[in-house]
Amino acid sequence: MTTHSKGTALVFGGSRGIGAAIARRLAREGYDVALTYVSRPDDAATVAAAIEAAGRRALAVRADSADAAALQDAVAQVVGQFGQLDLAVINAGVLRLGPLDTFSLADLDQTLAVNVRGVFVALQAAAARMKDGGRLVTIGSNTAIRTGSPGSSAYAMSKAAVAALVKGTALDLAPRRITVNNVQPGPTETDMTSALREHVVPRVPLGRLAEPEEIAGLVAYLASAEAGFVTGASLTIDGGFVL
Repeated sequence: MTTHSKGTALVFGGSRGIGAAIARRLAREGYDVALTYVSRPDDAATVAAAIEAAGRRALAVRADSADAAALQDAVAQVVGQFGQLDLAVINAGVLRLGPLDTFSLADLDQTLAVNVRGVFVALQAAAARMKDGGRLVTIGSNTAIRTGSPGSSAYAMSKAAVAALVKGTALDLAPRRITVNNVQPGPTETDMTSALREHVVPRVPLGRLAEPEEIAGLVAYLASAEAGFVTGASLTIDGGFVL
């Protein structure tokens, strides 16, 4: 049975992996949840069905995070459908790896377009439509602190940019009581990291990868009333990888 909604959440990049876990968790927390996807409408539909099974309203919007107009339109669609926006989680990202001497400019441009410009546009568009007192959460990476592996310079640079962006945005939006925080996962059980599993797990002090639901739990905390005084923070959740 549907109960009173806690508000409306939008998860950019919410069709699989960490984003899907966040979308499902926010539905259980009482939010109506919209999510964006790019190439997997089937996965997006599965997540939307899980949201509705939790008694909440769902909306899946196709939006490439490298396309600023698409991101802006996605926010407009969510507000048009649900009437408000209380929480936005910017999870969409790409992982392109390679050493400096062979890393292509095409891969660099895509990394920056999605992981930096896309995050900026999503924050800007969401804040413009968000009610005062809302919450913004980015999903960065522990590589912003320490890469630890050759070939990750461009990806790490993009995630360090997100951590810096969150600090400035938190100051910009503080007069509106909108908190802005950054979650920095380490290696997590997703499609993106499956090929790196054997290389990474031995380097994690806790001896395993994170589950997407654990990342979602930290996002749920940042969306909660208990985290109302947390803003501009980058919170690392990586099993001790960067210690």
